[in-house]
Amino acid sequence: MSRRSIPVPRLVQCMRAGYSLAALGRNLVAGVTVGLVALPLAMAFAIASGVPPQNGIYCAVVAGFTISALGGSQVQIGGPTGAFVVVVSGIVAAHGLDGLFMCTLLAGIILLLLGLTGLGTAVKYIPRPVVIGFTNGIGVLIASTQIRDLFGLQTPEVPGDFIGRARVLAASAGTALGAAALLGGVTIAAILVMRRLSPRIPGSIIVLLAGSAMAFAAGWPVETIGRRFGGVPSGLPTMHVPSLRRTSCCPCCRLR
Repeated sequence: MSRRSIPVPRLVQCMRAGYSLAALGRNLVAGVTVGLVALPLAMAFAIASGVPPQNGIYCAVVAGFTISALGGSQVQIGGPTGAFVVVVSGIVAAHGLDGLFMCTLLAGIILLLLGLTGLGTAVKYIPRPVVIGFTNGIGVLIASTQIRDLFGLQTPEVPGDFIGRARVLAASAGTALGAAALLGGVTIAAILVMRRLSPRIPGSIIVLLAGSAMAFAAGWPVETIGRRFGGVPSGLPTMHVPSLRRTSCCPCCRLR
């Protein structure tokens, strides 16, 4: 009987094959570029999910190291994704961060079971229009959550549903801040122009630094991360075990 070989992470395979200093230099430049882009992106996704911005940084750091160490591709790049913003925000709103931790743990267990049983290959039967509609719908929902900050609308917390959110934003259109709208529009346009000129230009990094410097030099009254959340704390977060309390998720639970 042949013994089943244990899969070796791609990182270990690359080291065994002979990793040169030239490859290290190229990967270092790519890593710094991706890291600088992922930093504000992770904070933005955390804010859109209803959690403090530092939670996005913690998640991006831990997930980045895990993907790099255990990934199955030599050229794999890991970073924050916006597809789960709508799902995460709903879980946080209903069950808090502890509920999000438990859902993440259960999702990991389900993925492991799908891989071990081979049921993960069933995703190839999902129609492509379903996938395209799903991603486009998520994009529209995420965009609707950013309109208030993009235009600097002076409005309280917007509703969680799309129709209610659209009504509140439309009613608050007259409170838009010109400086915030101008800064956001120039940022979007600059990123699109730089991407069209040359994909090698790190447009996101350049626009991030230039836009921040311009807002600071001009003294525009735009809301910042520090003004809304009191800044991002330094150091590592305190570790704690998520609460496993039972919630009244169905009529049966409420009767107990």
